Amino acid sequence: MLLLPATLTAHEARDTLRMLKQALQKEGAETAVVVDAGPLQHFDSAALAVLLEIDRLAQAWGRTFSIRSAPAKLAALAKLYGVDVLLLPPREQVGVPVSAAVDQRKPAT
Repeated sequence: MLLLPATLTAHEARDTLRMLKQALQKEGAETAVVVDAGPLQHFDSAALAVLLEIDRLAQAWGRTFSIRSAPAKLAALAKLYGVDVLLLPPREQVGVPVSAAVDQRKPAT
């Protein structure tokens, strides 16, 4: 599991992404990529960019991606930027009832 720092703004984004990539490469190739966002206290849209890049890398390597313990403010920011459906499970998307939520990353079958 990858752990986000308490602060992730534009100032910390480059170093945080580098450290997360290194940790990701050390994990086994068959494991799911799980990011624990619980420690996040101070962040801006750069946190979303870092998460989107980790998601992109996970997909490129054929691994699943999820975020655990996303703060409500992170979910709200993701919704504001329209990336909540890419990053957050339906129950953590702001304003989406759990019963009506559908994983919008995958096409309906």
